[in-house]
Amino acid sequence: MLFSFSGIVKKHLRRGTMLGFPTANIEVEPETPEGIFVGFANVDSRRFQSLIFVGKPLTFDEQDKKAEVYLLDFDDNLYNKKLEINVLFKLRENIKFSSKDTLVAQIKEDERQARDYFSNFSKMEL
Repeated sequence: MLFSFSGIVKKHLRRGTMLGFPTANIEVEPETPEGIFVGFANVDSRRFQSLIFVGKPLTFDEQDKKAEVYLLDFDDNLYNKKLEINVLFKLRENIKFSSKDTLVAQIKEDERQARDYFSNFSKMEL
């Protein structure tokens, strides 16, 4: 495991949902490493494979650092719940995209890589 953090899921702009990737938004400490990661989100004693963004949403010119956690194969309300995040692997750095379309294409590729990561290891190894 690279690092972990936790926080309460807050309602934000719902941009991830509009882009097709609903995320749980969590405030993070300034020293939390930035990038796009693969890991687990733990909520209500359940563990979910996740794609994790930590940083400033540069494509949308936002200045506040946050975590946006996309729980793979999950469809439920997480608002006001505590998430514990275990980060396993860094996929890439945070970059600014020229359009929403290029961002969505990259998120799809990130999701593919995350699913590949999880499919290549047994639960015992993770």
